[in-house]
Amino acid sequence: MPPYQGIANLPLDEASVQLLGTLPPIHRDPFDRMLVCPAIERNLTIITVDDAFRAYPVPLLEPA
Repeated sequence: MPPYQGIANLPLDEASVQLLGTLPPIHRDPFDRMLVCPAIERNLTIITVDDAFRAYPVPLLEPA
């Protein structure tokens, strides 16, 4: 499927899944942890207001 307004799906690949087990238990929400893994692997920025993400080594952008 082509990107919609410049937004494309990001698959959860094997490298990201392997990273799940190495993350510290900062955030217990499994979906949020699955967002962190590809962000780490691909040096992506996460947009969130959730302060728990600050403990992970990912760039953050807080919405205005």
